[in-house]
Amino acid sequence: MEVYETLPIVPLRDVVVFPHMMMPFVIGRPSSIRALEHALLKDKRIFLAAQHDASIDDPGPDDIYTMGCVANVVQSLKLPDGNIKVLVEGVDRGRAVEWKEDKGFYRVVVKVLPRQKEAPGSDVEGTMSRVVSLFEQYVKLSNNLHYDAMIAAVRVDDPGKLADTIAAHLVIGVDEKQNLLEIISPLERLNRIAGILEIEVDKLQVDRRIQSRVKKQMEKAQKEYYLNEKMKAIQKELGRKDDKGNEVEELQKKIKDARMPKEVEEKATQELKRLEAMPPMSAEATVSRNYLDWLIAVPWHRKTRENRDLKHAETVLNEDHYGLEKIKERILEFLAIRTLVRKPKATILTFSGPPGVGKTSLAKSIARAMNRKFVRLSLGGVRDEAEIRGHRRTYIGAFPGQIIQMMKKAGTLNPVFLLDEVDKMSMDFRGDPSAALLEVLDPEQNNTFLDHYLDVEFDLSHVMFICTANVLHTIPQALRDRMEVLNLPGYTEHEKIEIAKRFLVPKAVEGTGLTKSNIVIQDEAIQTLIQRYTREAGVRNLEREISSICRKVARKVVAEGKAFSEDITAEKVTEYLGVPRFRPTVAEEKNEIGIATGLAWTEVGGELLVSEATLMPGKGKLTLTGKLGDVMQESAQAALSYIRSKAAELGLPEDFHSKIDIHVHVPEGAIPKDGPSAGITMATALASAVTRIPTRRDVAMTGEITLRGKVLPIGGVKEKVLAAHRAGVTNIVLPRDNEKDLADIPKDVLDSLDVHMVSTMDEVLKIALAEPLPVRIPTAPVVPEVAEAGDTPTTH
Repeated sequence: MEVYETLPIVPLRDVVVFPHMMMPFVIGRPSSIRALEHALLKDKRIFLAAQHDASIDDPGPDDIYTMGCVANVVQSLKLPDGNIKVLVEGVDRGRAVEWKEDKGFYRVVVKVLPRQKEAPGSDVEGTMSRVVSLFEQYVKLSNNLHYDAMIAAVRVDDPGKLADTIAAHLVIGVDEKQNLLEIISPLERLNRIAGILEIEVDKLQVDRRIQSRVKKQMEKAQKEYYLNEKMKAIQKELGRKDDKGNEVEELQKKIKDARMPKEVEEKATQELKRLEAMPPMSAEATVSRNYLDWLIAVPWHRKTRENRDLKHAETVLNEDHYGLEKIKERILEFLAIRTLVRKPKATILTFSGPPGVGKTSLAKSIARAMNRKFVRLSLGGVRDEAEIRGHRRTYIGAFPGQIIQMMKKAGTLNPVFLLDEVDKMSMDFRGDPSAALLEVLDPEQNNTFLDHYLDVEFDLSHVMFICTANVLHTIPQALRDRMEVLNLPGYTEHEKIEIAKRFLVPKAVEGTGLTKSNIVIQDEAIQTLIQRYTREAGVRNLEREISSICRKVARKVVAEGKAFSEDITAEKVTEYLGVPRFRPTVAEEKNEIGIATGLAWTEVGGELLVSEATLMPGKGKLTLTGKLGDVMQESAQAALSYIRSKAAELGLPEDFHSKIDIHVHVPEGAIPKDGPSAGITMATALASAVTRIPTRRDVAMTGEITLRGKVLPIGGVKEKVLAAHRAGVTNIVLPRDNEKDLADIPKDVLDSLDVHMVSTMDEVLKIALAEPLPVRIPTAPVVPEVAEAGDTPTTH
């Protein structure tokens, strides 16, 4: 039997009322209030249906669902603002079949849908049990429902009532609830609710996991925040300043003030944003902060205003160093170009020379002359490429390379940058630092130098790089190609005396607390120190010996009073420093057979190198002693072959060598010797030995010999000539091709020497032998067994 009722309708926004459900809500629209008042005057029954669109204020029949719920008004309360708060109880489902407009509200003819009852069975009971179990999980996971009340509400045997009760408490959309309302069959409704509950339970479980994770993170962050705030409070109480809030602003200001290139500033700003998002005490924040500090500290635009006054530069260089005219001239040329050209091409100067000649101090003088900052990086023993380019930030404790560190230390874009001991770098499995220097020292590339730590391009093109090295052969060819090499060969004795008088003695006197009245060092004393207590190309040991004398005098001043004065002469040097350490290299005392004076180059300057040759009865064997290298031994063999080929011209029989053994020895046998420049010296000694003609004591020579008797050029001419000059030799024999090297020798030294330029061995023998060669051919080689009175011994 179908039941119809005519009831006033109240449209609901975002609410669906189910049978068996108590629902409070507020009615405010005039049409709804009139409908409610009409119901209250009659039997308090009302029809409730949801709107399709909750935003419509005055809905019509087409804007309201036809399926709704017939409800009883349980309670109503008029509010001060004119609205009415009502409590309704859903009774039955109903469908609006006809609409009637009545005095400002609608009445509808509702077909009341009777409640369907499901026959008891395993399907219904199983579904009910499953739905209850899912709803229990749903209530446990949901924060909006009271667990005990909800569990009590679903303890019913009627499947329809169970379905409606659960549907009323589900937090789902209006459309989904309306669909549940329109399902008449309780079993079908329960199955639909079971599906919804499964989905909602899964959602709530995911939400719970996320919430748990977020809660843990928030608890950690809150803990850190609490501790940080507590630290700030403690530090504030102690009067210390640690305002984290100002750190970001401070960094922003520093980034702006640094005037970085656009790309670098963007990277710094991006890193600052990352730092803001990090917990302040995290390890990542420390890494990021250090990186920003380095970016800010590096000079991006600051330059020193350089002094381009040539006269000032020349004055400064002369004040700091005596001699070195060629080096000073090159530096002044460099400054002159900088005066004429706005941005000249960078030049990499390399000072090469033995220790103690003033390479490092000369670089400091250049910086002072140009009014530039000076930084020094020692490369001795460096064997890791990261020392130059830095480590990537992914490594713990990473830092920029030494180049960037020194630029930060300089604080300007255009310092004088000294790369000291560039010849003493090595390499291993971590890389080759000399290869990393290729970019640094290449003017075409170093304007975009990339440090691994900074990871941004840095301009090194304004830097004046100066390298120092003791030797050049250990520097890789590719690196040497980028350098302009200036040789500092060493000082003459005269230059050392002047350096000692002008620089070393005043420095030592001041350093030991003496005054000029306490000590006077005579020139002869300095000369004695140079000749007999030091053996070097530079002046480092000379400075030590002068300081040693000053210390001993300072002790006497303390013991005897400040009025004590000492005049240091050559005899006093021996008294203060003891027995001389070196025997001065001097020329031979007299002309002798089988002895020739050669000239050798060493890292500490030039030396005299005597070659001795003696003959013994034998079968033509050649013995070489004196720790000679392979090249020097081959030079001796070439010299002997030349002598044998010239036997007739030397007045010797052709088979002279078959009846004698020849022994060539170079004294100071513990010292290794090598090189071809002793060729003409050994040939002269051999010629003297076989012809029995003495060699001149005042002649020293150097040059390579060929089998045809040609004299080839050699190196180290300046050092060798200076050594001969110091030893008192007045005649020097040099290869003709070395005539160009005489320009490097001081004029006062050249004026005191007779330099003979030769091309052949015949010319050497004419100069070196004390007597002309014989024209006769003896019948047998002369091998004296016993030296007679007045003869010169042949063995030494």
